[in-house]
Amino acid sequence: MPSLLRSALPLLLALVACRAEAADERGPHRKPVAVVADRSLAVAPGARLLLFASADLDAPHPEVSRAVIVLHGRLRDADVYYASALAAREAAGAAGAGALLVVPQFLGRTDWEAHALPPDVLHWTLEGWQGGDDALGPAPLSSFDALDAILARLADRSRFPNLSRIVIAGHSGGGQVAQRYAMLSRAGDALAGRGIRVTYVVANPSSYAYVTPERPGPTADCPGYDSWKYGLQDLPRYAGGAAPAALEAAYVARPVTYLLGGLDTDPHHPALDRSCMAEAQGPFRLARGEAYWAALRARHPDLRQPLHVVPGVGHDGRRMLGSACGLSALFDAPGCGPGEAAGTDPASARRTDHATQPAAPAGAASPR
Repeated sequence: MPSLLRSALPLLLALVACRAEAADERGPHRKPVAVVADRSLAVAPGARLLLFASADLDAPHPEVSRAVIVLHGRLRDADVYYASALAAREAAGAAGAGALLVVPQFLGRTDWEAHALPPDVLHWTLEGWQGGDDALGPAPLSSFDALDAILARLADRSRFPNLSRIVIAGHSGGGQVAQRYAMLSRAGDALAGRGIRVTYVVANPSSYAYVTPERPGPTADCPGYDSWKYGLQDLPRYAGGAAPAALEAAYVARPVTYLLGGLDTDPHHPALDRSCMAEAQGPFRLARGEAYWAALRARHPDLRQPLHVVPGVGHDGRRMLGSACGLSALFDAPGCGPGEAAGTDPASARRTDHATQPAAPAGAASPR
């Protein structure tokens, strides 16, 4: 190698690294949100969570028997997900009639500053809310504490006397929230004794919280691969010191449905978690979801958590929630596979879904 090129190589590599970092800094999720939610709910004194809702959560609603909480992705575009939730409810027909829709907005500091929001509005780091981290302000409350507050409001029998079902559904970054919340939260279990069944829908997340150190990919050069939010080591404050074995036992008993896009196979998708912790779980979202579910089934052969692959859909929240299996998971609408519905035996559901899924080449482009 010529001496001039050799001496310039470190500078060139540093320039490439800086440009890559700068590109990430300009990523869409780092920009302030365009729309801020128009409702709010007190999570604690002096701390409010902003949200969209299809009805006033302060008023009594005896007509509501089902509530669907939809969690946005890393762009924090709760308005877009609210529109998708409304479209899904409409597509569900009679099954969705009267369902209450709630879409919380986990704002970042950049959103809070750009919109000059009041000091009592909760805001997190741009990634921390996905794993249940505590807010930056106005109080150290987890995004999971905020979900607990929504559940507590919905369980208020003076407001929702006939509510019997709550569905917590998330896509992409919201899928990460739904999966981790299902792992750590005991709020849904408590509501079961009050006649309210809480179910979870995990759609196309970049990664999962594994219950053991084993992974389908290499981990030798990735010391944090089994730490939270990728594993059950170094758990956040919200976990309350729970033991991993107890968390696993509780999680596998909860009603969780996994939805994966059959075309969510792009290993270079701009919103895909490319950290070594996530790469250890597989090359792209479809593979990661399949591997995670298979690992759970290997440890718990009687697992009652179905996985459905939605054919012909990539990384697209609206199409995932509006698919037949999405509508089944959200509203118990019929049509999820030939004679199947979300919540059936996972082994039969798995066979059905793959029988109808077209082959998708690795790295196929996925709509955003």
